[in-house]
Amino acid sequence: PNSTSRTQRFPISAVNIEIQDVSVSRKTLVVTLDKSEVEAVHLSVVAEIAKVASLPGFRPGKAPTAVVEKRFAKEIENEFKTKVVNKAYEEGLEQSKLQVFGLVDLKDGVIEKGLSAAVTLTVDLRPEFKLPEYKGLQTEVAPVEVTDAEVDAAIEGMRAERADFKVVERASQKGDYVKLSYEGKIGEQAVAELVPDRAIFGKAPQTWEEVEGNEGLIPGLGKEIASLSKGDKKDVKISFPADFHVTELAGKEAVYAIEALEVREKVLPALDEAFLKGVQVESVDALKTRTLEHLKYRKEMNNLGAQRQQLTEKLSTSVDFEVPQSLIESETQSILRRFMEENLRRGVPQDAFEKNKEQLFEDARKAAARNAKVQLILARIAAEEKVELKDADYDRFIRMESMRSGERPEKLVKELGKDRTRLRAMQQQMLLDKALDFVVSQATVVTAPAKA
Repeated sequence: PNSTSRTQRFPISAVNIEIQDVSVSRKTLVVTLDKSEVEAVHLSVVAEIAKVASLPGFRPGKAPTAVVEKRFAKEIENEFKTKVVNKAYEEGLEQSKLQVFGLVDLKDGVIEKGLSAAVTLTVDLRPEFKLPEYKGLQTEVAPVEVTDAEVDAAIEGMRAERADFKVVERASQKGDYVKLSYEGKIGEQAVAELVPDRAIFGKAPQTWEEVEGNEGLIPGLGKEIASLSKGDKKDVKISFPADFHVTELAGKEAVYAIEALEVREKVLPALDEAFLKGVQVESVDALKTRTLEHLKYRKEMNNLGAQRQQLTEKLSTSVDFEVPQSLIESETQSILRRFMEENLRRGVPQDAFEKNKEQLFEDARKAAARNAKVQLILARIAAEEKVELKDADYDRFIRMESMRSGERPEKLVKELGKDRTRLRAMQQQMLLDKALDFVVSQATVVTAPAKA
């Protein structure tokens, strides 16, 4: 990397260090070990291997040095180079007194015994900043009281999940499900030809659509199938939004020829003994009580999430410093990876990401810069408050990760035991979460007025 300003030199006996500024948070160190230092490293490597070398005609560890060097030349060379680089790194950090956040790049030149060796290290520095006020920050939460109407609506939702669908010989009404076929055109061109990799948008021999229900695959189709009876045919106009995720269809108007093949009415189950047994309660009153408790808990969890969001926003805007680029880059990749995993699980095709790749990366990088800044602040808070991880924290994390990924807890524990990098990342995330929990516990809470 090119220097943006000054160069510092630290000549210290057999080690010479030059520091070049790349940016406020990134430095390049050129660490040079003189001939004597390099030779000492080489001799120590040969001595170490000679101690354990087993060669014909010699007792273990008693073979002459020259014989050991010839027989184990490759092993000695590899270990020698590794140790020279490690020594340069350790000396560079120790003598420069830099607070290094992480190693970004390492370049080693010629490393041979009898010659001096120069190793170039590019490092990101841990930023220095004054910790902002993090106790007593104000947060606003929603009321957690649950109304009778909310309980009734939740129970209706439970009934809807267990609904039966009865064939009816009448025109479709709101809430019914219609089995239909459709085929679309934009002008004279078939939609299926326009998006051959997404044929479902062009035609379907049969599919189900709820009348005036939640938005389905084709926007607005649910409203167009009201009042249709079995056998009815109809041409309908569909306007795709300008920001529709299938770019070939975005902002265009299509005409779909549809035919109703069957109409079914959604029949909700009665709140009888069979239903109550299915949801594992003994009475309607018990069901209402359990539902109320569940809704209240969900509101409390939503409030906790809102508090965490508000507080991280306050922390991120309360102090200004340059975040190490390596942390931003790492966080960007993590955000993109999680986004893709979640959307692939939901059935979003891979090529949908390619078409919006630049925008996705831009959005992820903005979020990463903010997240990285908050992580550094929370790490300082954790150190200030002496936050420590306990067995219960590990148990809770494994349980939550198991629920998220679908893997068995014991399998996760086994995998973490093998992957030290993943384990350290997990521990760091747990520590930051616990630091944020501490900030939440110290916050001032204001309850917003209930919505009418």
